[in-house]
Amino acid sequence: MGEIYSVSRINSYISNMFAHDYLLKNIQIKGELSNVKLHSSGHIYFTLKDEGSAIAGVMFRSNRVHGLDFTPENGQSVIVSGNVSVYERDGRYQVYAAVMQLDGRGNLYEEYERLKQKLFEEGLFDFEHKKDIPKFPKKVGIVTASTGAAIRDIVNIAKRRNPYVQLYLYPAKVQGDGAAATIVKGIQVLDAMDMDTIIVGRGGGSIEDLWPFNEEIVARAIYEAKTPIISGTGHEIDNTIADYAADLRAPTPSAACELAIPDIMERIAQLNNYEDMLKRCMRGRLNNAVNRADIIETKLLAVSPVTKLHNQRVYVDKLHDRLVSGMESLFQNRMHRYEVLLTRLDGLSPTAKLCGGYGYVEVLDKPMVSVKQVKAGDNIRITIHDGQIEGKAEYVKEE
Repeated sequence: MGEIYSVSRINSYISNMFAHDYLLKNIQIKGELSNVKLHSSGHIYFTLKDEGSAIAGVMFRSNRVHGLDFTPENGQSVIVSGNVSVYERDGRYQVYAAVMQLDGRGNLYEEYERLKQKLFEEGLFDFEHKKDIPKFPKKVGIVTASTGAAIRDIVNIAKRRNPYVQLYLYPAKVQGDGAAATIVKGIQVLDAMDMDTIIVGRGGGSIEDLWPFNEEIVARAIYEAKTPIISGTGHEIDNTIADYAADLRAPTPSAACELAIPDIMERIAQLNNYEDMLKRCMRGRLNNAVNRADIIETKLLAVSPVTKLHNQRVYVDKLHDRLVSGMESLFQNRMHRYEVLLTRLDGLSPTAKLCGGYGYVEVLDKPMVSVKQVKAGDNIRITIHDGQIEGKAEYVKEE
């Protein structure tokens, strides 16, 4: 058994199919209004029908400002511009109206669709022909009316975003007879002046007001220009042939200026961030290099002759200390032994015995060891510990 899907998933899948369908993204539908309901929220709900079928529709309040200039009523024949999508909650598709006009203007829409299809088939709208918009322009050309909100907005935005960019205005006629020719002339003149980018556009208006930007000669001039062109025509809901032919489409002239001229303060802030990142990176690499150098220096010192000499000196000092300590210890031991031997020797010394009350007797300069060596009247010498005594023997008695 295959996978089982939920209702929400099916509706989401179908909604996604509608969203990616090129035809349904920007479509015009002609029909008769019925079931018109002007809701208190400002939205308009309706049904659009013809002889054979009907489709539900809604126009949100935000689109009524620029997309509706009459009061819808049942039975009116209208042309609705917008997209067809699925309302997932109820699982039904409906048309979301961006513009609603009475059928009296239908011929212009038919011409618009015919020309758009023709140029599309010729490849004027192909993506591979689109030129990249320069990121940092020095000269920006503008093809629009010399008076009006469009040029004022462009100038103000350009000064705020980057006052160093030079603006070149070609004052074209943007509405009425001959307007398309002056727009083409403006594109050609500025293209020959080596501009970095050209902005083509005007403020909003009805389809008749915007029609010069739907002329074939304007589309071909944009396509043939060497300079990248940004089209900013009308309001966000407006789409002209010039928008399709341009290298980049902006919803309004103000938005076109923002796309053409980068915000210099934002770029400066970005450069400052890059500088900080670079400094942090360099500091990190420098610290790593210093640490590595310290490690190498430590290893080098370990095998350096100077280090080895220092170590040998320390070793010699230690040997010297050990030698001195050993000599002192040996000397002390020898001194102790000497003193002991001296004491013992002193105990055996004749002189030492004299100190105990004994004396050393000599007769005729010879030691007297027997009384037989002495006769009365002989001179005798007695040596004691602190001197000598000389005298004569008066009496000699043998034992």
